[in-house]
Amino acid sequence: MANRPLSDTVTRRLAQAARALGTADPGPPMAGLIARTFPLPAGDPRYARNALAPMAAPFEPSFSETQPGKLRFTIEPLEPAAAGVDRRDEATREMRRLVGAFLGRDTLRWFDERSEPYRGFGSGGNLDYGAFFGASTDRDGLYASKVYYETQGDQAVQLPPALFQLVATAQRLLPALRPLFTTISAQRDAGGQRLTFLYPQALKLAELQPMMDALGMGDRLPAVMQILGLVLGGRFELPPGATLIALGQTPQGPEFELYVQLSQIPDLPPEFLSLLTLGLGERPRELAALSRWMSAFTPDDDVWPGRFSILSVRTGPAFPPRISLYLRPAEFEVSPQALQQIAA
Repeated sequence: MANRPLSDTVTRRLAQAARALGTADPGPPMAGLIARTFPLPAGDPRYARNALAPMAAPFEPSFSETQPGKLRFTIEPLEPAAAGVDRRDEATREMRRLVGAFLGRDTLRWFDERSEPYRGFGSGGNLDYGAFFGASTDRDGLYASKVYYETQGDQAVQLPPALFQLVATAQRLLPALRPLFTTISAQRDAGGQRLTFLYPQALKLAELQPMMDALGMGDRLPAVMQILGLVLGGRFELPPGATLIALGQTPQGPEFELYVQLSQIPDLPPEFLSLLTLGLGERPRELAALSRWMSAFTPDDDVWPGRFSILSVRTGPAFPPRISLYLRPAEFEVSPQALQQIAA
């Protein structure tokens, strides 16, 4: 048992979560990718070296208030020693396979056109992690598949015009923004692209007001600040490196999402989850969905699913702020003793 690959645990956890959430099991259609990504035994210290979930195996489930009944997860594809360009190519192949099989030829054609600048000839030099891969299922099967392509240099100019204008506006008003990756998502009823930045400096949330005004959603910032202020125990300034900002353009207008890397918050309240559920008190359906999601990822021999890695707040002119929560499951953590083997 000790030498069984971690892919067995990932497959079992996805199957159990699917039953708990009432969705299709994503394990069978993605069995090959899971096997190629988690071939080493559970707890192997080599898993700890990854860009998605450092110090744990690169498997990150998430809950989204905008998709409360869906089973969502992200992985860093391929085994720990893989090169960034190989991860990029693997994520692209898996995306094309799933989109072609489940979402249709028109969606596949759209993805090929949109992703070409990030996967084509000459786009793979000097990659670090290369790409992440994400998917979500509902009761009817695959709902969405996405690739997070590591972004380099001046690739922002290759974004669709409307998204490029949003990005240019944000960079003009927040010059410290540093592009990290572009996300190309294909789902059953739509497709979209966004760009995610790291904000490396300390950020006072009120400093977002000029950018939010310029993007046509300045009236949403007070509600974003209210959510984060409540959950973070009255904190309205995020320390250096704690903030990611994503911008997207949809048929309904622009979207803004602010991600807080919780490990970078030195005084995260012990009652973080209670404060979060308090904020969802007026939305009982979403609150019940969050509770089911936590239960779905709690091991049978434990009372807690793991550590929360990221909290995000997403909004736009067409909809009020909504939260997402990302999990580092307890059963995929690499132990301190194993981590010492890396340093030795």
